[in-house]
Parts: sequence; C-alpha cells; structure tokens
Amino acid sequence: MEHQALYRKYRPSSFEDVIGQEHITQALKNQIANGGVGHAYLFTGSRGIGKTSIARIFAKAVNCHSNRAGSPCGQCESCKKLETQNDINVIEIDAASNNKVDDIRELREKVKFTPVDAKYKVYIIDEVHMLTDSAFNALLKTLEEPPKHVIFILATTEVHKLPATILSRCIRFDFRLVSVAELSARLAKVLDSEDISYDDDALSVIAKAGEGSVRDTLSIADCVVAYSSGRKITKDAVLKVLGSTDETLMVKFFDLMGQRDIGGLLEFIAEVDSTGKNLSIFVKDLSRHARNLLICKSCKAPNEILSLSTDTFEMIKQQSERFEEKALIEYMQSFGGAENELRYTLSPRLLLETLALSIMSGLNSDETKKN
Repeated sequence: MEHQALYRKYRPSSFEDVIGQEHITQALKNQIANGGVGHAYLFTGSRGIGKTSIARIFAKAVNCHSNRAGSPCGQCESCKKLETQNDINVIEIDAASNNKVDDIRELREKVKFTPVDAKYKVYIIDEVHMLTDSAFNALLKTLEEPPKHVIFILATTEVHKLPATILSRCIRFDFRLVSVAELSARLAKVLDSEDISYDDDALSVIAKAGEGSVRDTLSIADCVVAYSSGRKITKDAVLKVLGSTDETLMVKFFDLMGQRDIGGLLEFIAEVDSTGKNLSIFVKDLSRHARNLLICKSCKAPNEILSLSTDTFEMIKQQSERFEEKALIEYMQSFGGAENELRYTLSPRLLLETLALSIMSGLNSDETKKN
C-alpha cells in the first residue's frame, strides 16, 4: 500500500478536529450559523498551523446542505465533493506560482460565473503575499465588491507584505502557534490510530521540535516512525533523528562551565564532536538549556512552561540553583548569537571551544555559585 504522509492522512476535516485555533473556529461557526458570512477573509500566521485546512473546512461549511451549528455535516453531496477534491465551487490558487496581473485578471472574469448547485463560490488564495503590486491592484476592486455568491480567503505567512488597501477589505484572523501539550495529545491520538507504541517523553521531544506547527510535528513523527521501523518510539530514537542533544549531556556541559573546568570542557567538546553531532544544533540546544535553567530559577510554575518529564525537570531545577540569573542570560545570548556563525565556519569545533572558554573567562567570580 502506498504510504501517505501523516500530516495529509490526518488533516482535519471539521472545525472540531482543529487544535489550537478555537478563537477562529468558533467565530467562523458563529458567522455561518447566524448567516453573517463575510465576503473576504485574511488568515495569517506561521506555517503548518491550520490556515489552509480551516479555509477548506469553512468552504465546505458555507455550502453544506445540513450544517450543524456552523460545522459541515460531512455527509451531504457538497461535503463529499470537497473531500474528494471534485468540488468546482472551491478554487485553490497558489499565489507563489500564479502571481502575475494576468492571473488575477483571469480570476476576475471567472468570479462572474455563479456556483453550480451551491450557494457560494470560494476562492482560497495561498501565499497571497507573493502577488505582484499590479496583481494586488487588479484584485483590489473585486475584493472590495465581489459578486454576492463569491467568498475570498487569503492565506499568508507574511502579512506585513500585504498592501493596506487589501488588509482593510478583509476580516482578519491571526493564527496562534499550537502548544506543546496540544501537539503531544494530537500526536498520541495519531500514533494510537496507527497502532504504534511510544514513550510519552518521546512525544514531548517531537512536539517541542515542531515549534508550534502541527504539520512540522507530524512530519518529524513520520521520520521517527520510519527510523524505528515497527519498534517502540523512544526518546533516544527521536534525539537521533533530530540530531538533538540529550538533557543529561547539556547538564554536564553546564556543570563543567560553572566549575570552570577548562580541561574537562575541552575533552567533553571533543567527545561530542567525535560522535558526528552537528555542532550548530548542539549550540542551539545549549541556548535552549540556558533558557530552561533561567525559567526554573525565575518563574513560579516553571514546568507549566517547560512541559518536561518529572525526572528531567528535577535534574534541571537542581542545576538552576547553582547559577545566577545574570550568568544564564549571558549563556543564552552568547550561544544563541553563535548559531549562524557555527553553520558557516570551516572549524565549528574550534569556534565552539573559543566561545565556551570566552564565556567562562568573562564571568565574574560571584556570578556562579560554588557547587
């Protein structure tokens, strides 16, 4: 059987299936239920958080013959057509490859035609910020006063590139990044459906690597599933696929920094380098670890932010007590600023060694507590 990517296989088909965007799905359901549908919408936010999926669900709902409180029934002929991508009343346009003024002029001619066996014709324009200035100008009049049977949904990851004249004619919805807890729960549901066993720690690492994107999270999970090949998904397997560093190694690195053990630190960096680890990713992990320590030290409920396992959290919490906040802030700034440098240097190990030793020598004697 042909493999289908998890993010495609488990793309939400109803408003209730969408996670992390309740402020948007509820507003859209209310508009549909109350008969107050707008003529132009703008969906903006990071990649992979549901813009196109919600646009398709909305397109399905406005033409659904028996929608339920604004949600599509999924059973009528109109809903089934859209699910099989055979609905001629829903037109998706990729503005990255159809961004010329002639493309928009052609669209303006087509919007005049009424929908077939439906109430609305819905145009979903993805990556709308890629349109040229002349294309935006061509779209403007139609967007301002479209035929009553037409709804425009503009989706973009770079809303700042849109002209103010376009923005002022749309109902705008800003999509949020999805929380680690929500991503972990969705991932668990998907893997359960696929009959794949896993450790909870592994799901948490995958969800964090997804950085708020549902699509990225499921794509990473696809890679981990392929690597595990039928075996239980473990935290070690996820770290190997991501090239990330286990928390225990970062704790050891920071302990050596705090103790100012130059020889031990150089030996540790050599050991990390000998495993073939990408040092650019390693430095990113070090910056993140410094942030975790700072959160543990300064926040009242740190694990509500970090979402770590109990054992890992306790280990990091104990280490945070050995550092002053000022030192941790310097660690974050230094390691975070060196990430791009490491990516392009001819000798990343030398650069990491220099960076670590410079940070150690730059700290005042009272900035790090004695162990």
